[in-house]
Amino acid sequence: MASNSSKVPANRFSRFGSLASLAGRVAGGMLAEGARQLAQGKVPAKTDMLLTPANVRRVADQLAHLRGAAMKVGQLLSMDAGDMLPPALADILSRLRASANPMPAKQLAKVLQDEWGPNWQQHFADFSFMPLAAASIGQVHQAYHDNGKRLAVKVQYPGIKHSIDSDVDNVATLLRISGIIPAEVDYHSLLAEAKLQLKAEADYLQEAAYLSEYRQLLGQSADFLLPEPVTALSTSNILVMSYVDGVPIESLTTQSQAVRDRVMRLLFALLFRELFEFALVQTDPNFANYLYNTDTAQLVLLDFGACRHYSTQFSQGYRALFTAALVNNNDGMAQALSDIGFFSQHIVPEQKQAVLQLVAIACEPLMKDAVFDFGATDLAIRLRDAGTALSTQQQYWHSPPADALFLHRKIGGLYLLAARLKARVNVRELLQPYLL
Repeated sequence: MASNSSKVPANRFSRFGSLASLAGRVAGGMLAEGARQLAQGKVPAKTDMLLTPANVRRVADQLAHLRGAAMKVGQLLSMDAGDMLPPALADILSRLRASANPMPAKQLAKVLQDEWGPNWQQHFADFSFMPLAAASIGQVHQAYHDNGKRLAVKVQYPGIKHSIDSDVDNVATLLRISGIIPAEVDYHSLLAEAKLQLKAEADYLQEAAYLSEYRQLLGQSADFLLPEPVTALSTSNILVMSYVDGVPIESLTTQSQAVRDRVMRLLFALLFRELFEFALVQTDPNFANYLYNTDTAQLVLLDFGACRHYSTQFSQGYRALFTAALVNNNDGMAQALSDIGFFSQHIVPEQKQAVLQLVAIACEPLMKDAVFDFGATDLAIRLRDAGTALSTQQQYWHSPPADALFLHRKIGGLYLLAARLKARVNVRELLQPYLL
């Protein structure tokens, strides 16, 4: 977590001014770098001028200061557009996934008073003003209820809800002007969906409802541990939950192979249950959404703001897609993708074949009824390269349906985590019960 607090700019004009100021500083940095390279006898490329360490740091730091949708767009880019972004920018933007600058105590106190009234402290035996974590939309504090129960309190940054539309538009404009997003990309429908998703994530009462729904769906499972929402204290801007202990999921790299394998088996099995049984998927692949309780050997699930309900038709489309992919049935895969909503725009045969090839690569962990070693594969690199080739060589910038994009984010995130943990999992065995 960032150690320095900074006041969250709460009104639209101050937020836009921050982004405009950032654009000016980035442009100035580009000019300076271009002049430096020219002085050395080089002809600078635009991306070289843009993606200096100082410029990239400016972008990341400014988004972390703004929080909210501005920071979320940076997170989305770092995970979803890794194949579009140069490595330098992707690496720096990835800093935004886990941390932001926390609010100063004075601003936090005002939020608490606005939500709970002037006597808000009566509900608590203790409330720590030092946040445990600060992310894109809110920060989390530890507290003790007046009944002694230990709590986690997620407090939303002020003005975030009202800034979503303008933030997304402003960041997209900044990235378009900078040349980071290619001119051919039709990103408007994706941005519209991102706005809807962010507004849903900013409704903490809705998140509390999703958390309750997941607790009910998972029942008394001994494998998972979820916080319990405290509805009497929760509002649309504050989510109060029971405190759940656990270590960061990435820290399991030091655990035994058996522990790492089991954790990833649980996550892949949960994904298939979400898609084919629950029709409800938590689509945010941020590693910070998972902890591991070493005392109980349970996987802790956190943050249910990015949940999406999926239709039976959508789930059936993926059931058919996986079934066809496992026997290399290209016609079946193409039909399933079409049923899901792909190929809605004109596409030439070469582009269609490239999409099918990309799907085939993504399905590699499913192809054999055997353990897949995620730590000994270059799957993530090949997926990135295939995506790049599809975008640049085939000139296919058609965005997939939003529901599919968010599901692919989740699957890609699980692949990344499995690779990080060097897990070995028979994914086919977990999927088999759901195939046609």
